[in-house]
Order: sequence, then C-alpha cells, then structure tokens
Amino acid sequence: MQVFGSSGVRGVAGDELTPRYVLRVAQAAGDVWRDDHDRVAIARDTRTTGRTFINAATSGLTAVGFDVDRLGVVPTPGLQAYCEREAVPGVMITASHNPAAYNGVKLIGADGVELTRSTLDRVEQSLRDDTPNYADWETVGSDTAIESARRRYREQVLAAVDRDRIADADLTIVVDSGHGAGSLTSPDLFRELGCEVHTVNTQPDGHFPGRDPEPVAENLEDLRAFVRATDADLGFAHDGDADRGMFVDETGTHIEGDAALAALAAAKIESGDGVVSAVNASQRLVDVVEDAGATLSLTPIGSTYIVSRIRKLQNEGTHVAIAGEGNGGILFPDYRIARDGAFTAAKFLELVADRPASEVAADYDDYYNVRRNLEYETEEERESMLEGIEAHANEATADLDTTDGYRLDYGDGWVLARPSGTEPVVRVYAEARTLDRAEELAETMVSRATQQTNTYSGE
Repeated sequence: MQVFGSSGVRGVAGDELTPRYVLRVAQAAGDVWRDDHDRVAIARDTRTTGRTFINAATSGLTAVGFDVDRLGVVPTPGLQAYCEREAVPGVMITASHNPAAYNGVKLIGADGVELTRSTLDRVEQSLRDDTPNYADWETVGSDTAIESARRRYREQVLAAVDRDRIADADLTIVVDSGHGAGSLTSPDLFRELGCEVHTVNTQPDGHFPGRDPEPVAENLEDLRAFVRATDADLGFAHDGDADRGMFVDETGTHIEGDAALAALAAAKIESGDGVVSAVNASQRLVDVVEDAGATLSLTPIGSTYIVSRIRKLQNEGTHVAIAGEGNGGILFPDYRIARDGAFTAAKFLELVADRPASEVAADYDDYYNVRRNLEYETEEERESMLEGIEAHANEATADLDTTDGYRLDYGDGWVLARPSGTEPVVRVYAEARTLDRAEELAETMVSRATQQTNTYSGE
C-alpha cells in the first residue's frame, strides 16, 4: 500500500495522522536524503495542528543528525523556492485544500521540486523498515528559525513576471487567501506589483472561519461580492498552502479553472512545445494545444504524476511550456516545476492588463463542467462504487481511457470517475458543450456508482 498519495500524506489530525507518524515520515525521508544532505528546511500552513506536527518532524530529523531550517508559516511554493535557493530538501506540513481537521506531509527535493514516485517509494520502504539511525549526543542536529523566507519568495515571483506591464495597467485586485499561508505573502506581493489590493479571509487562522480551504465556486461567495462592491478588475483565491489559485472576473463571476488554464496556455505555448495535464483535462486545453501545434500529455490526477511527466519529457528533449490541472494548480516549468498560486495569479494579471478578465475567459466558455463527490465510509462501499463504475464503463458506447479511473469520451462530452488520493471520496467529473448534457453524464455515472449504496453527497 502506498503511503504517499497523489499529493503527499494526508489524514485527519490526531486520528489518521499523529505526531509520532509525522516524526517517522520525516526520519524516513532523512534516511533517503542523508547521503547527500545534512540539512533540511521545514515549513507549514496555518492549520491548528501545524505547529505540533512541525515540532514532531523537527524532532525526528534532528534526532537522526539533520540540522533543520524552520521557516514557519510559508506557502508551499515559498518552501520550494527556499529549497532550490539553498540546495536543501524540505518537509511541508500541509493538507492543502482539505478541511480544517486534516493535515499532511509533502516532501520536496533539493531542487525545489516534489519528490518523484521512485524516491517516494524509497521513503516508504524506510518507513516500513522502522529502523531510525539515531545520532549520538555529539552529532544530534540543531534547528534554526529563518525569518526571510516569505520576503525572498515574493522577491523571486516579482523578478519572474512583467512587473511594469501589470503596474502600468493600474489594476485593482481582491485577494482571498482563505485564512491560509497565502495570507502572509500574497497581499504584499500584489501591492508590490503595483495593484490596489483589497482582502477578504486573510487573517491566518487554522480554523478557516470564513470559508473552507478549497477555492471552489461555492466557497467564494464573499470574494465575488467583494469584487462587485469594490469595482475590482480581478478576484483571486488561494487554497490552504497557496500552491493553487482560482479567479473571479470584474463582474463577480467565477472563472472556471479550466478556462483560466486554457487562457494561460494560449499565451505561453508555441508550436512543438509539450503541455502536461491530468486525465480530467478539459477540451478547452485540448483545443488550445491543437491550435498551437503543441502536444498534450495526460497523466493520472495529482501533482506528483504531473511533475514526473514534466521531468520525463524534459529529459527527452521536449520543452514543456505549461502544465497543470483545472483546479488552479498550474506549473510554468521555465520558472520552476512547482504549482504556485501567486505566480499563476501574476501571470493572469499580465493578461488582464490588456483586456478585462471576463473577455479573457470568454474565449474559453464553450464548455460546462460538473463535479460530484461520492462519499464512502468503508472499503466495501468504495469497492461497490468502483464495481458499478467499471460496469458502466464497459457497457458505454464511448472511448474509454483508464489512465486514472474511468474516463468515457462521447464526442459531445466526457465523464470521468476515480477514487480520490487524499480523501474518502470517489470523484466524478463531466464536461460538455451544454450544462444539461454535462449534468446528464455526471448523474448517469453517479447513479451506477451508488446503486448499491446511499452514501452519495452532491457537490
């Protein structure tokens, strides 16, 4: 059984994820890193259990001889920037978009990039062996507080985007960091870009009192209202660790993540480039890639798989211009092979500097998306759902892709069902040129998945 899912280790804090387990995960990572490194960076998001888990990870690593740089509350891309700059691996304590009760661990390489699946397998093997190589009293590690990580991260983003273009447009933006790690970086970043900045839900608070950490449309009512009230040019929302970002246009209308990805891709890719996305990639992105004469490579859902595919293509000599998913997790490999919500927002502001956000999104509004979550409580319920999904997939008159779950392409739309790698749910995604058709595709899949269980919970 894999310990690391599509985006690290996650679980309900104190139940599925304990301080002792976090300590052992950190030590297992140390076993893999020790031949090349004797120092590790650690950061966290704002969750109430973050300090406890970061203390556990620090204790585990210093006990096996590593010195630890403690960055405090920093976005995941901020930790990645630090790891790349200092050439040290990192441990991020975060559960990203998951609810407040969750926490997790994500491991970063000394190049600032998430660990590959093969390296994670080595960490898992060390975790199973459960034989820490403890240091003696003379070689035990120390920990040091690092105060500059957030500032240095902002500086790096500022240097990598068209600062003058954004500043000259005299834009107003509303930032909703969802009480997460982006609360301490993004408002200042966009002010430094020359924007007038308003904020909502930007008090760091691991209870997430204003909204749930996931920046989906139903959680962004406050942001939409604030954009309308302030006549802002753009609204922007983070998840808990600020590696993702979603947008609201100047009318207060939610911009589909797939439309934002397609717009950013259209501005970036050239003929011959490679683009990487997950198996739930929108037809919007497919159209943009085909129009540009580029090539789209699909992976299982999750940043780990996307990062691995980018590296593979780069090693084969392909220039990967952009990668990511419609959930706001976008990567610009020329900048760094990492999801970075603030950098993505700055790149989107470059587009909004030329024309309103609603017009940018309008080029890619020909499709409708529907998403459903099917909750389960037991492994038996999960298996029952997957059996119903598989039966439907085998009976359907559609092209079937099993890269990750079951994707059925009907020509006028597609539907995908797959178990989540981070939560006890089976996710159903559907897309079509009309909302009715997208809902029909999703509900048909949901019906087959839940015909033997009553655990369905709608979006």
